[in-house]
Amino acid sequence: MARNVSGKNIFVRDLNAGQQIQELFLVAEAKLGQSRNGPYWSLTLSDRSGQVEAKIWSPLSQEFSEIPAGRFVRVRGAVTSFRDRPQVVVERLELLPEAENGVTLSDFLPASVRPPEEMLEEIEDLCTEHLEHKPWKNFARKVLRDEEIRSRLLAGTGAKTVHHAYMGGLLEHTLAVLRLCLAHCDLYPQLDRQILVVAAVFHDLGKAWELSGGLTNDYTDQGRLLGHIWIGLEKLEPFLAKAKDLDEQLILHLKHIILSHHGEYEFGSPRRPKTPEAFVLHYADNLDAKLNTIAAAFEDLDPAGSPWTGFQRYLDRYLYRPTPTPDDRNHGQKAPSAQFLLPIKG
Repeated sequence: MARNVSGKNIFVRDLNAGQQIQELFLVAEAKLGQSRNGPYWSLTLSDRSGQVEAKIWSPLSQEFSEIPAGRFVRVRGAVTSFRDRPQVVVERLELLPEAENGVTLSDFLPASVRPPEEMLEEIEDLCTEHLEHKPWKNFARKVLRDEEIRSRLLAGTGAKTVHHAYMGGLLEHTLAVLRLCLAHCDLYPQLDRQILVVAAVFHDLGKAWELSGGLTNDYTDQGRLLGHIWIGLEKLEPFLAKAKDLDEQLILHLKHIILSHHGEYEFGSPRRPKTPEAFVLHYADNLDAKLNTIAAAFEDLDPAGSPWTGFQRYLDRYLYRPTPTPDDRNHGQKAPSAQFLLPIKG
């Protein structure tokens, strides 16, 4: 009979400098380095609430010839602070067997608060509502009903670490970007609403192949060599080739919008936006990614503590959680501050 090894009491979000812990984590990444005092391991430990950096210094580090990513480990150590973020100094580390089945996986796989099936259904409904041009409607329907694409989307994560990096994150991000694009079309009716709907739905399709998902959620060989923008267009190409009733200029524009959605070359965009619709998708994508990152940073704040986050490397700044304006409709109660940003993973 398998032992019950889970029993997690402390999650990454609960870690504070000065704590002594003995807890179960998943190894997201492990790198062997060298310092003046000998070899050391630099680990990224994770659970459903986030990730934390950990160090194994010499001589303990020399006891491990390998620490594979994707393995469960039981860690005893001290929580310190490094660059305003918690860091674990490991005093003892136990590698659990690969076939360990006493682990409660839900403790280690963060997920969107909405079921992926529900979000995909909403995306399909919005396509049905807004795609009046029959060739676009047929194209979107055929892609979304493809068995492999559908299963990949349902299991997809939005990123490895930065934004929407959890189960259902890809569909959550896609749905938010789609709604942002629709809102822009309401404000600027001269925009091509229908091509923006299609581009929003499929702009990150390649992430379903770029990232492995699951416990490690690492980059695949395709992801490292090609990237999600190229992969996504590659997956759409057979459907576009069969869409004989789609105008070639519409197909060309769709490809440009998807190719340019990262905005600038330094952000991995093969092309910069050159049409109004391409600009809209880029800014909608960027806005949703930024707000999700900010919301995750605010989750780590103590409601009774400082309103400042630690330094956010991906945003290159500290963040401040402001006091919200009271909502007079609710008798002066304060409106939500962090929660309004996005439905955060559970």
